Amino acid sequence: MTAFWLMKSEPEVFSIDDLADKQTSGWDGVRNYQARNFMKDMTVGDRVLFYHSNASPSGIAGIAEVCRTAYPDPTQFDKKDGHYDPKAAPDKPIWFQVDLRFVSKFPRFIALDELRGISAIQDMMLFRRSRLSVQPVTPQQWRIITKRGGG
Repeated sequence: MTAFWLMKSEPEVFSIDDLADKQTSGWDGVRNYQARNFMKDMTVGDRVLFYHSNASPSGIAGIAEVCRTAYPDPTQFDKKDGHYDPKAAPDKPIWFQVDLRFVSKFPRFIALDELRGISAIQDMMLFRRSRLSVQPVTPQQWRIITKRGGG
């Protein structure tokens, strides 16, 4: 059964257009335990709302799909990477990533202010745990948002 998620990235770091250019990419650098655990729950075929964070404006830019389940994030072992974690070891990884495949860019970007105005989705984790970069989305929230974005 397909699950639905929202994943955040700063567009200056990695945008929906970057994913469209690459077609598939690992979602590395997540260093929050709850977000990591959500990624470990993902299965191939799960759908993802691609959210541009720390942008002007922030909001949902399109859709991606999980194409590889969670595996150790290699950046945790690389001392030269900003996501290096000295507590992680190849035989005992702490951090994981999934691979995403580009599905579509919304014809109409949905800004955070617009999302806040949709009464039917006010229970979204996005509004309660605003800093969490990976979070579940209900099927109803998914339908409302994708319809609004034209996806």
